[in-house]
Amino acid sequence: MKKDSVIFVAGHKGLVGSAILKTLLSRGYCNVIVKTREELDLLDFYALEEFFKTHAIEYVFLCAAKVGGIVANNTYRADFIYQNLTLQNHILFLAYKYGVKKLLFLGSSCIYPKNSPQPIKEEYLLSGELEYTNEPYAIAKIAGLKMCESFNLQYGTNFISVMPTNLYGENDNFDLQNSHVLPALMRKFHEAKIRGEDRVVVWGSGNPRREFLHSMDMAEACIFLMENINFSDLICENMKNQIRNTHINIGFGEDISIKDLAFLIKEVVGFNGKIIFDHTKPDGTLKKLLDSTKIFDLGWKPKIDLKEGILKTYQWYLENEKK
Repeated sequence: MKKDSVIFVAGHKGLVGSAILKTLLSRGYCNVIVKTREELDLLDFYALEEFFKTHAIEYVFLCAAKVGGIVANNTYRADFIYQNLTLQNHILFLAYKYGVKKLLFLGSSCIYPKNSPQPIKEEYLLSGELEYTNEPYAIAKIAGLKMCESFNLQYGTNFISVMPTNLYGENDNFDLQNSHVLPALMRKFHEAKIRGEDRVVVWGSGNPRREFLHSMDMAEACIFLMENINFSDLICENMKNQIRNTHINIGFGEDISIKDLAFLIKEVVGFNGKIIFDHTKPDGTLKKLLDSTKIFDLGWKPKIDLKEGILKTYQWYLENEKK
């Protein structure tokens, strides 16, 4: 990418999209295009085609998606599969039709089987049963990365798919009903501190382990790939007759127990009460760690450790919670 390349960040209001936009601008990219949902409905094919015709897009970061927590995924199953399939199909097809030079598609680690060996390698995709509660979302994301792979092989496009681990950071979702574990715990500890409560209840035993990557590290990884890596670089000589699972995991490389995470967030927030682990609530999968060897070998590594990242995120939360 050149500094004056025409770059479209789809989903620039979200956790990853906002980090990518911020990083691009900080690096001097001066022709970055973003559109709100009101300005451009990604489910409207004809409006989107007019947009691609008009702006001569060269690079696309496809971060837009309908996302939510476990309850939302399980309740609005049709919305999650339809909207995600539709918007990504529109953008991927139009990127091919209008000659986009390179596109990066953002997936999710939920694409992997619920009982994958640990750490989870890219090759484990489609090797087992998905977690039922978010199956529609996962299937949409699998279809997106396979669409990227298929267009590359048939039409010679340069579409790269990335699968991030659990992300957190600025512009995260802190809704207690729909957010992921880290922002949810941050809000719970903060509100308990403000109300002067003496305890915070955390679901489960605290024993499950999860991996977390700051959104700014994720943005750096995505831009690194767009600047340096092509689809052809991901194909080994011995794979050329049967190329599959060419996506790239992006993780931190280490995990932490939910118990240790809770105590770390408690320390950062400054909550002085007790943590009660509710063993009547489900733990979920005991371990979920990505194998990020591929991207590490390509030359990228994360820079923000977990405590530093939580401090940055809490500061942002304090500055934005009432906006």
